[in-house]
Amino acid sequence: MSEEGKKETQDAPVEERGKTIGRRDLLQGLSAVPVLGLFGYAVKKQTDYENVRLGTTTAAPAPGGELSDINVALLGGGDQGEVLLNSMLKIPGLRFRAICDIWTEYNQTKLVNRLKKYNFDVRGYEDYREMLDKEKDLDAVVIATPDFWHARHAVDCLRAGKNVYCEKEMSNTLEGARSMVQAARETGKLLQIGHQRRSNPRYLHCFEKLLREAKLLGRIVTAQGQWNRSVKPDMGWPQRYTIPEDRLKKYGFSSMQQFRNWRWYKGLGGGPIVDLGSHQIDIFNWYLGAYPSHVLASGGTDYYEPATHEWYDTVLAIYEYQTPEGRVRVFYKTQTTNGSQGYFETFMGDQGTLVLSESEASYSGSIYREITAPAWDEWVQKGYIEAPKLQEVKSEETRAVLDVRESVSPDEHRIPIELTDPYHKPHLENFFNAIRGTAELNCPAGVGYETAVTVLKVNEAIDSNQRLEFNPEEFKI
Repeated sequence: MSEEGKKETQDAPVEERGKTIGRRDLLQGLSAVPVLGLFGYAVKKQTDYENVRLGTTTAAPAPGGELSDINVALLGGGDQGEVLLNSMLKIPGLRFRAICDIWTEYNQTKLVNRLKKYNFDVRGYEDYREMLDKEKDLDAVVIATPDFWHARHAVDCLRAGKNVYCEKEMSNTLEGARSMVQAARETGKLLQIGHQRRSNPRYLHCFEKLLREAKLLGRIVTAQGQWNRSVKPDMGWPQRYTIPEDRLKKYGFSSMQQFRNWRWYKGLGGGPIVDLGSHQIDIFNWYLGAYPSHVLASGGTDYYEPATHEWYDTVLAIYEYQTPEGRVRVFYKTQTTNGSQGYFETFMGDQGTLVLSESEASYSGSIYREITAPAWDEWVQKGYIEAPKLQEVKSEETRAVLDVRESVSPDEHRIPIELTDPYHKPHLENFFNAIRGTAELNCPAGVGYETAVTVLKVNEAIDSNQRLEFNPEEFKI
């Protein structure tokens, strides 16, 4: 199972726990779940700097503002597709009509059978073109196929009149990503890219309240992030469900091994810097409100066999940003050989430090005041941050061994936003609310394209062994 799949196994549908419930029971039960109230924060209108700049399209609201059902198809039923489906099953007002996956013997059959247990009239397809031809009443297609298929799938679905939610990376090529943006503009349909932190209540709170309003970090000078993942074997498959060779080749795979582990192959995926790092590099662009000007990167296949792991298993990247407040350097690392400390992002300013993670298992969110910064009592009283943890008073003996150059931030304030929804649910719900006309997309195609430009340049920098410059025009279409 993928890293994102692992972290959402707690959100398996009810039928997997030995119960089968009807469609009406499911929606009635979900409508009463109190955690949906938390999502009111997550779907709040996104700050203007993306929406105005990118001209986000908003669909017309349903007549009378009612919660009309949305007909949905899932294109790509692998591990990540199943994670998205588990989240969508917790969102009221969705009517699942189709599952499309080339692994008909396994992924497709499994998910079709699951949805039928919920009394959905759902059909399975191998070829997405047949699905688009037959499922005329689809309102939305959720795409979770391998990266190299994203552009063709998204463009064709948009031109068929469907709204599209496409997993990140937007595409494994900038040409593909550009074609997606252009298709969204030409058709007027919605295209949401799956950078789900953009709809995460904690990330929205920190951006809007702590950085923009309270400016608790002061001038941001550096940022850093990491995604460490433990060594794990290549993904296998039940031999009796092996896809025939001619079907694999029809859809761009040379073997079942490549089909199951496409993320490691050039031309299919982009390696860990794209698969993992893209989530966090997107946050740097968002929080800094700028594009990077330069990138320097080092990486290689240091652990796995290059024959089956063509992309780099370890990457170190340094970005330079020029923001209105001054220059910011960003350090990013992803490795797939040790999982120590998991994944998180850190933003450091002259007044404080913000540490964030999507993961509820590690650094969920804290902000640290510099000893030279003004007190934050006002923001504690407003509920933006929690009161600081009590600090242990250092003894005279301890102080005696400290170097005169040492200074430690005395205050740690927790971020008072607890996440109880599956990680992807707020972002998906933002997409469906945008279809109904009650929200604007938090990650429209233009934002996804900017992130693709930022991320894909890292592999280019490694290959060239040079510090590369970004032309501001690269981020525009």
